Amino acid sequence: MAFIDGTVVNVALPALQRALNADVVDVQWVIEAYALLLAAFLLAGGSLGDEFGRRRIFILGVALFALASAWCALAPAIGDLIAARAVQGLGAALLVPGSLAIISSSFAVEGRGRAIGTWSGFSAITAAIGPVLGGWLIEHVSWRAVFFINVPLAALVIAISLWRVPESANEEKAPLDWLGAILGVLSLGALVYGLIESSRVGFTHISVGLSLAAGVVLLALFLVHEAKSAHPMLPLGLFRNRSFAGANLLTFLLYAALGGTLFFLPLNLIQVQHYTPTAAGAALLPFVLVMFLLSRWSGGLVEKYGARIPLVIGPLIAAGGFALFLRPAVGGTYWTTFFPAVVVLGIGMAVSVAPLTTTVMNSVPQSRVGVASGINNAVARTAGLLAIAVFGILMLQSFNHTLDERLSGAALTDAEHSALQSQRNKLAGAELPQEWNARSRDFVRQAIDESFVNGFRVVMAVGAMLAIGSAISGWLLIRPKPRAESRFSQAAG
Repeated sequence: MAFIDGTVVNVALPALQRALNADVVDVQWVIEAYALLLAAFLLAGGSLGDEFGRRRIFILGVALFALASAWCALAPAIGDLIAARAVQGLGAALLVPGSLAIISSSFAVEGRGRAIGTWSGFSAITAAIGPVLGGWLIEHVSWRAVFFINVPLAALVIAISLWRVPESANEEKAPLDWLGAILGVLSLGALVYGLIESSRVGFTHISVGLSLAAGVVLLALFLVHEAKSAHPMLPLGLFRNRSFAGANLLTFLLYAALGGTLFFLPLNLIQVQHYTPTAAGAALLPFVLVMFLLSRWSGGLVEKYGARIPLVIGPLIAAGGFALFLRPAVGGTYWTTFFPAVVVLGIGMAVSVAPLTTTVMNSVPQSRVGVASGINNAVARTAGLLAIAVFGILMLQSFNHTLDERLSGAALTDAEHSALQSQRNKLAGAELPQEWNARSRDFVRQAIDESFVNGFRVVMAVGAMLAIGSAISGWLLIRPKPRAESRFSQAAG
């Protein structure tokens, strides 16, 4: 469910942008409202599972996720959709860490790598089916049908969980750190609000400045609280383990690159390259198929070679995939433009994901696997959350700069300039008035498309640099044989 939602909604963005008359900032909030609640409460979700039962909290999360999905499908306006997405993120915060924690508590260290690799592979199957099915539903039914997909899936997941999934919990009971969770969501929310709204009103606006300042202060208070709390949501002592700290830094950089760049890919495919929603959903199919085919094999790499080698090579391959996205312009066939980049990126992520997750789980005592899962997932989601906000600024700045250059010598009337100005924040989704003459419309549309592609290239270049940074962090911080140390790890909590 979580993997489908993470890919299908991006494909639906152009359709709901048009249907709800939303600009790029509204579209960002559709993604960010979900990601914000998910990132902020993942740690609490992991702790709740450890204390009250991982299966019980997992099922609760699935049910909440399904109810919020139905709300998303029925949302009459963009504000309602954003609110529903926030509730959906809260449900995901309960179910996502539970899935990995259940696996880790059910398998010994020796077999955990392959078990997690299998989990990654089956997740990839749903991630492959979801966008294609979602694209078909968008094209032939409605973007609202994309959210209804989760309702029957939730019923099936709950039935299987009650039938086959064993209950597990941490025998050591500890109070939940609700103050930490609240400080986390407020700090991230303030930072994201300031970054996203800066695209609309500028960094000099008082609301943006106050929001960013509040975010920094609240984040500092969060870290101070976690350091002093007897039962912290984020046990900073876990980061004394070098492999755990290195794996999470690598996660942050790599998933910032992935989340920030793939947000703009469906917009490019549908609005600029004029793919149908079904074709756009299928465009990433090679990515998830590669993940599926290689995930179990990559899970065994840790047992054979240790984590360091795959966690250096994988991100470097991913960086090559991001770099290949710099090639496509406007037009061209999928097989020569986007396909090579998608395949190479998929190989890089397949080599990285299972060893990365295994390293995180093996770096902490068995009693802390729920918390470790929550931390690593929170790091990945926070990375994507911040990256979409920052990459949105880069995209909009590049888009506007290039568009101004393209139109500097254009013979547009004042009315045409004014109409275009009001549409800039929709990027490639800008709607040009029908009363314009055909020549002006074609000229401006081409300029808009070329400006979006230029911004897309900037975003992908930054993604490649982040992936290289993640490879460097893996080389410097991941120990060659973390499996040996994990059995005796007594990282503080």
